[in-house]
Amino acid sequence: MALAVGHKAGKGKRMSRPALLASFLLALLSGCSLAPHYERPPFPAPAEWPQGASYEPTPSAAGAGLSWQQLTTDENLRTLLSRALVNNRSLRATIANVAATRAQYHIARSSQFPTLAGNASASLNGGNNALPDSYTLNAGVNAFEIDLFGRLRNQTAAAFETYLGTESGARAARLLLIAKTATAYVTLASDNNLLRIARDTVTSSTRTVELTKSLFIAGLSSAGAVQDALTVLAQAESDVERYTTLGAQDRNALDLLVGARVEDALLAAGLADVDNSVNVAPAGVSSTVLLNRPDVVQAEHQLKSASASIGAARAAFFRTITLTSAAGLASSALSTLLTSSAFTWSVAPAATVPLSGGANRANLEYAKAQHDASVADYERTVQTAFKEVADALARQGTITRQRDAQRRLVESASASFQLADAQYRTGAGSFLTALISQRTLYSARQAETATILTDLTNRIALYQALGADITL
Repeated sequence: MALAVGHKAGKGKRMSRPALLASFLLALLSGCSLAPHYERPPFPAPAEWPQGASYEPTPSAAGAGLSWQQLTTDENLRTLLSRALVNNRSLRATIANVAATRAQYHIARSSQFPTLAGNASASLNGGNNALPDSYTLNAGVNAFEIDLFGRLRNQTAAAFETYLGTESGARAARLLLIAKTATAYVTLASDNNLLRIARDTVTSSTRTVELTKSLFIAGLSSAGAVQDALTVLAQAESDVERYTTLGAQDRNALDLLVGARVEDALLAAGLADVDNSVNVAPAGVSSTVLLNRPDVVQAEHQLKSASASIGAARAAFFRTITLTSAAGLASSALSTLLTSSAFTWSVAPAATVPLSGGANRANLEYAKAQHDASVADYERTVQTAFKEVADALARQGTITRQRDAQRRLVESASASFQLADAQYRTGAGSFLTALISQRTLYSARQAETATILTDLTNRIALYQALGADITL
C-alpha cells in the first residue's frame, strides 16, 4: 500500500514562488546513495606464475603481452587479421550490442533529469448554452521523480557498468577472433604439410608395391608381402583424400572468420612458411597482469553493476517524491492569449510512501544474491584466466625440447628407411624390415607436423590468455 499527497497552486502573476520552489528542488537532486561501498575482491589466484620442470627457468621481466601486429611477422597473416577485425560478422554483431547497451545507459540516465513537454489546445463551442471558447499554450514537467535516496542514480550506475562491461566483452571478442583466425591459418598450413607427407608416402609405397609384385612373380617374395605393401599404399592414399578434405574445410573456416574469400596468394603452403613468424608473448613476472584481461575487466564491471543495484533496491524502501508542473497561457479569446494577463502556472508535488515492504524486501534479497553470484563469477574468471596462462606456459616450457626430439626421430627414421629400402631392393635385406621402417617414418613425420602445430597454436593461445593487447 502507498500513501500519496499532493498540492496544486493556482494562477498568479509573479514568478517568485515557482522560482523558489525550483531552487529547492534542484538542491534535492543531489540526494544520497544507499549502494554499498565497492571494494575489489582479493586476487583469488597465486601472485606469481607456476614454477617447475614444465616451465621456463625464469619468467620474463618484460611487460606482459603483445599487440596483434607484434604477434606475427607474416605479412599475409597480418593482412587476414586486419580484414577479420573489419569484416567478421560476429564481431560486428558484438559491436552493435555494445551500441545498444550504451543506448540503454542513456535511457536510464535520462530518468534523472526532468523532461520538458509543451502543448497547445483550443476549444470552440457553439449553441445557445455553449461554454465560452478557450485557448491554452503550456510547457511543463510531468511526474518527474526527485532522486532523494539515489534509486535512479544507482540504476543509472548499474546501466553504465553494464555498458562498460560490454565494451570489455567486445575487446575479448576481438582477442578471440584474432586467435581463431591465426589458428585457422596455421592449421591450414599444417594440413598442407600432412597432405604432402601422405603424397610422398604414396609415391614410395607405389614403388615398393611394384618391386614386391615383381619379386613375387619371380618366386622371390610371398603373396603376404605383396598384401603388406598394398596395405601401406592404401593407408597413404586414404590419408591423401582425408587431408585434401581437411584442407578445404580449413579454407572455409578461414573465409568465415575473415568475412570474405581469401585469395590463394595469402595462404601458407606449409608450416615452414609460418614456423618462425609467430612470436611468443612474454607473461611478465606477476600474474596480476590478468586484472587487465578483458573478460576479467568485464566481470568486475558486472560486479560493480550488481553493487549499484543493491543501492537502488534499498532506496525503494523510502518515500518517492514526484513533481508535475506547468506554466503557460490560457484565455477565452485568441486575441488575448499572448498578453500578460493570460499567464498561468501550476505545481503539483506528490509523495508516495510504501507501507508494506514485501516486494521491496524480495527485490533487495535478489539484488544481494546477484551481487554474491557476481563476486563468485569474478573470482572464477580470474582463476580461469590464471589456469589458461599457466597451461600455455607449461606447454611453452617443454615444446622446444619436444620439437628437438621429434626432429631427431624423423632424421633417424628417414635414415633407417633409406638403408632398409636400399638393402631390400638389392636383396640384402628383408621386406619386413623395410616395411616397418617405412611405417615408422610415415608416423614420425606426421607426429613432427603435429608437434610444430602444437607449438604455433600454443603461442597464439598464450597471446590470447594474457589478454594484454593494448591496441584493441
